[in-house]
Amino acid sequence: THTREATNGNESIPMYKMDKNDIIIRTSTVDDSVGKGTCHYQSWIETYTGLIDQDYLDKRSLEKCIALAYQYPSNTFVAIKAGKVIGFSAYHISRDKDLQNYGEISAIYLYKNYHKQGVGKKMMESCYKALSLYPNIMIYVLKTNIKAVAFYQYLGFKVDGHEKIVKVSKKTSLQEVRMIRENPMYKKTLDRIPPDTC
Repeated sequence: THTREATNGNESIPMYKMDKNDIIIRTSTVDDSVGKGTCHYQSWIETYTGLIDQDYLDKRSLEKCIALAYQYPSNTFVAIKAGKVIGFSAYHISRDKDLQNYGEISAIYLYKNYHKQGVGKKMMESCYKALSLYPNIMIYVLKTNIKAVAFYQYLGFKVDGHEKIVKVSKKTSLQEVRMIRENPMYKKTLDRIPPDTC
């Protein structure tokens, strides 16, 4: 499967340092793959236990999550504390045919003990800036994840009425709702065309 990449046309993406918590948010490198994969694995357990089929969660493997992190190192920001990856966010061009001129945030995960400290908001803002060529942003969220829906609504996203079913195993399907908002870091350009494919 080919995923279209997004770029803001700049080589430099800002690095945030959150002095209060000594947390840095920066562009991910392949060296972050083990930490990113571990965060992906553990945060799914913390976030989705009780929301999706437990048998599916139990069958997920740390090794597979790490392998995926090595396979897809680009278009990602990581949150780092004391040299450890505590969260990450990923972005690209919208994959939905009806929202072709949208940027999409395809993932945002953060260890539960770092929730409500402003880290998730900063990771989202990093994605907004990386997607600054796109006037609007979209994201999918598990419909039953009420806390996540509320978090995105707090950030200005609205449910647009579109839903999809994602089949993650033979027995497990996830119902997701799409949320959209204007990109607060959108920069109009007349001389640059967003990439179509990678």
